[in-house]
Amino acid sequence: MPPRAGRPVYPPAEPPDTELQTRTSTASSTSTIWQQAAGEAKLPQHGACVSRYSHEHLGTCPAVQLSGSSSELSRPHSVLRMDSYLIQVNGRGDHAPMRDVHLKSTGNTISPGKAKGRKPRWAVRASEMSKKTFNPVRAIVDTMKVEPNPKKSMISLSLGDPTVFGNLPTNDEVTRAVKEVLDSGRWNGYAPSVGYQSCREAVAAYYNCPEAPLKAQDVILTSGCSQAIELALAVLANPGQNILVPRPGFSLYKTLALSMGIEVKLYNLLPEKAWEIDLEHLESLVDEKTACLIMNNPSNPCGSVFSKSHLQEILAVASRQCVPILADEIYGDMVFADCKFEPIATLSTNVPILSCGGLAKRWLVPGWRMGWILIHDRRDIFGNEIRDGLVRLSQRILGPCTLVQGALERILRRTPPEFYHNTLSILKSNADLCYAALSAIPGLQPVRPSGAMYLMVEIEMEHFPEFENDVEFTERLISEQSVFCLPASCFEYPNFFRVVITMPEEMILEACSRIQEFCEMHYQGAEGAQDLECDK
Repeated sequence: MPPRAGRPVYPPAEPPDTELQTRTSTASSTSTIWQQAAGEAKLPQHGACVSRYSHEHLGTCPAVQLSGSSSELSRPHSVLRMDSYLIQVNGRGDHAPMRDVHLKSTGNTISPGKAKGRKPRWAVRASEMSKKTFNPVRAIVDTMKVEPNPKKSMISLSLGDPTVFGNLPTNDEVTRAVKEVLDSGRWNGYAPSVGYQSCREAVAAYYNCPEAPLKAQDVILTSGCSQAIELALAVLANPGQNILVPRPGFSLYKTLALSMGIEVKLYNLLPEKAWEIDLEHLESLVDEKTACLIMNNPSNPCGSVFSKSHLQEILAVASRQCVPILADEIYGDMVFADCKFEPIATLSTNVPILSCGGLAKRWLVPGWRMGWILIHDRRDIFGNEIRDGLVRLSQRILGPCTLVQGALERILRRTPPEFYHNTLSILKSNADLCYAALSAIPGLQPVRPSGAMYLMVEIEMEHFPEFENDVEFTERLISEQSVFCLPASCFEYPNFFRVVITMPEEMILEACSRIQEFCEMHYQGAEGAQDLECDK
């Protein structure tokens, strides 16, 4: 008579308190042994699984299957009732892998009445990840409890959104592409988490060049450049490792890293060298736990653009230290006429690079949330592991907006060159106006920008002794002149402030005029500052 498989075995009514440990192994030829305190009894030689629950949990208890001879299966099940036991499940070597189950009794029993008598209570707590998440900009700006001067209209030079003032609309070809996609009704469903293949091909074709070749498989589409940075950081670094981040630098790098349990090491940028990296300082920060170097070019908040020779020096450091680069190039090609943007991947012969970009800035549509990661790995250092990791991470939110994906190829191919040229002409004109006006103000030292949408201004704090730092300076600027500039402490660089240069020309002139009035009112020369210091 063939053995009967699938016969359930139920656990005892009041089991002892147990500790369950499971591990997967390949069955060996050792026979199954049941050891009890009172003696031994053989179980079936073939594999067996035992799962133990109290009676109140039987509704969710999985049936336990035994296989063996009919005589073995007919053995009474009361053998399961015992005070302490150890089960080892093995089998013959020709059997498929199975679960080994070890149950070790503590000898204590739990009264069902006591378990039922437990009084439930709410205990909802914020996650550790949420507690670690910290945005330096919000931490400073949200504590600036200051009201603007009611006699003057507010001018905000703080927000890096080119659409705020309405003077920098996107191109008609861009909006027309999205409208047609919407009307087609063909892009309303879910897309692959890494983006549609045709859209990835379009991005690869747009950025492909002999120095840095790209195919669709090298492109991951993301929900904005911010998510691209998040995925790139998550795939390269583990909790307990560290990353190298520019100072001053975009605050999101620190926000993301700290939430993931990754240490941030800040390397210095040099204002006297147009915000080039202090390479000696950078290299001194590298250790065995360094996961990647984040490089932002063109820069937010500095508006700087690295030269080809400086990029080559950065690559030399990364190559010597075997550190991959996460390149934030969202402002790529947003450089003024006297400058040239060099994608760092075009200069790399061996350093693997994840380049992050998107539509937000160059196409002036930050709210559309379309970004991408370009994987440059000519020496196959990333290999399949990093690529597969990015795919898995992208599956957490299933990719960016499908409507924008549907329009992406047309946006990249048909946006006229004059649109880019006109945008840069406005930004360059604003930058020149702002730089010239602020340079004429005693106590301020602006650093001339070469691209992006920003300008950094040093505050010579010794000439403004009534203000303790850049935060107080900008607070008073709001309350007295209704002009809001972002204190550079938000970017880990005190005693500077950042100006956004995307507003209309007349607004820039008015803002600079108010800043001049403010500084003239509070400025003290060297002699006055010294006298005030002596009075303290």
